[in-house]
Amino acid sequence: MIRPFQPFMLGPLTLALSVLTLPVSAEQATGPIETIVVRGAYFGQALAEGVKTPTLLLNVPQSVSVMDAQQLREQAHRSVADVMQYTPGVSIGQGEDHRDQLTIRGQNTTADFFLDGLRDDVQYFRPLYNLERVEVLRGANALLFGRGGGGGVVNRVSKVPTAAEAFTTLSANFDSFGAEGLSLDVNQPLGAQGAFRLNALADGDMKNHRDYKDGERLALNPTVSWLTKDGTLLNASYEWLDDDRVVDRGIPSMDGAPLGGARDTFFADPSVNRTTFGGHIARLRAERSFGANWRVNATLQYANYNKYYRNQYPVAFAEAGPTVTLDGYADSTDRQNTLFQLNAVGTFATGLVEHTMLVGIEQGLQESENARRDALFATSNDDQVSFAFTDPLVVPAMTYTDPVRDRASEVQFTSAFLQDELSLGEHLILVVGLRLDRFSIEVKDRVGGFALSAEDTELSPRLGVIVKPWESVSAYASYSESFLPRSGDQFLSLSLDAQALDPEVFENREVGLKWQPTERLALAAAAFEIERDNGVAVDPANPERSVLTGTKTRGWELQLDGSLTEWWSLNAGYSHLTGRELGRFANGLPANRDLAQLPEDMLSLWSRFIVTPRLGFGVGVVHQAEQFASLSNAVTLPAFTRVDLAAFFEVSDKLSLQLNVENLFDEHYFPAAHNDNNITTGEPRYGRLALQYRF
Repeated sequence: MIRPFQPFMLGPLTLALSVLTLPVSAEQATGPIETIVVRGAYFGQALAEGVKTPTLLLNVPQSVSVMDAQQLREQAHRSVADVMQYTPGVSIGQGEDHRDQLTIRGQNTTADFFLDGLRDDVQYFRPLYNLERVEVLRGANALLFGRGGGGGVVNRVSKVPTAAEAFTTLSANFDSFGAEGLSLDVNQPLGAQGAFRLNALADGDMKNHRDYKDGERLALNPTVSWLTKDGTLLNASYEWLDDDRVVDRGIPSMDGAPLGGARDTFFADPSVNRTTFGGHIARLRAERSFGANWRVNATLQYANYNKYYRNQYPVAFAEAGPTVTLDGYADSTDRQNTLFQLNAVGTFATGLVEHTMLVGIEQGLQESENARRDALFATSNDDQVSFAFTDPLVVPAMTYTDPVRDRASEVQFTSAFLQDELSLGEHLILVVGLRLDRFSIEVKDRVGGFALSAEDTELSPRLGVIVKPWESVSAYASYSESFLPRSGDQFLSLSLDAQALDPEVFENREVGLKWQPTERLALAAAAFEIERDNGVAVDPANPERSVLTGTKTRGWELQLDGSLTEWWSLNAGYSHLTGRELGRFANGLPANRDLAQLPEDMLSLWSRFIVTPRLGFGVGVVHQAEQFASLSNAVTLPAFTRVDLAAFFEVSDKLSLQLNVENLFDEHYFPAAHNDNNITTGEPRYGRLALQYRF
């Protein structure tokens, strides 16, 4: 006998076991594992796993971009930042050179990252070695993903085993900076009902044009899939990641622009600037069909992260002398995340109305320990020091203070959500949904000797209307809300008070048009407006702190993706964005500033040409308008246009070669910043050779 389901009373493990033991019919228990495990057979460019329902992207009332494994490989992407430069509406941040950081539709974030739909908000550089694709879902996404996601989310979809064939793929790459890397992808069927896959990475790919830049990364990701006799598909995976690299905070500014003549100069002591990251992620997923109409999946994940970094970075440069001023600190974070997620998708009809219903719950526990020590320079007896500029720098000796911050936090949340896609005939679809989040946080400040706590219960609605005058065309309007309570790393740089623990709130309005003229080509356009209340931005006066601010962002986007002919494919995107503060006054007068790291115009294009069945070429263009380095609006990063080239040659059915040339015309550019004096310099022209052998 099956007891009634009570999501807020069952623990994650109990619920997972309940799902595994539900009965199944004989029809559901048969069939090869390939029909279930290989998500490419169910999802693909026409769908996105982040949507969580089998809904064509044509009928999703928001802007979505999907970059599959072939595109990631062809463009020789090495990081999430590389991928985002070919995505409309998204600009990259420096992330202090120890984490992924993005601005999505004007919303700066280090937290809106997901792996197979599960939150992945720890601050680190996410590798690409084990991915099927990367999905960017723009707009407020609280209903599907929970807290955050005000401007959008990035969902990485990992590779899974397949029972269709056994294969081993070995890849090696080398570039003109002296960096190199190896990756391995092994798949082995385990009879008709199971399969094993191993992805591994040994990456020494951190070298670039910057003096002293170096590092290495190791990763291992074994996964086993098994279809049981009673019809349950089990997927168990573990990922180990070890990342050790030099931290490079870039160059300072002078007279409102990046400092000239310092593209390669390292503004720190390279023996000091270092970050190490270790991650262990274990996951169990169960999936089951119930009749012809319902499919349920349940995932339980435990992750342990350990991160340490220390850095010096420029805070000022004076032409007189000249002199440079450095600051510095050391920071450590230990975190354990336990997450449980259950999704049930049903497709059925009530009268003339067809439904695609999504019902789900999430539960999570996040425990963190974070401490920071300031630099103490001997010559200044302070955390900052000014000295004569030389190349390379001769940095005065430095030690560290006692902890200036030492905090422990515990975050718990429970969520339930319901969404229904209602097809009202051939020409109208309604999407309605609501999510309830119960969220609590407790913070103990050991330096201040006090504790704070906060509890929030938030409702996040979603409403979308899709009109389909023809099967290949959809016009939509949507409204959604999202919220972001202080959690993870998002509150660490705020002064602890009641307002600092209040959640951020986002309102997103969007209209759009999508057209799929052929099965292999899609065109999309969207216009939007986002209002953000109680948001967080880097304090222009002190880059180690954050300030609270309201913002409004408006813009529009265009995307073209697919094959124009049998030999020509194109992925192109354009976005026009504007964003301002809300509610800021100076001397009694409105003094709202433009948002930082928000280029007004961004254009990206990747075009691939097939010359023969074994030979192809690719050309890419990335353009960004000028942008402010920080909310001060005092320093401007100039506009730039970068051109990339690629050539692909299949030597045989097993061996392929690829050559990529990035920044063909050696453009001197500045793609990102963290503040007015931490500005990233773009890489000069360089080449990258990749070899892939499959056996």
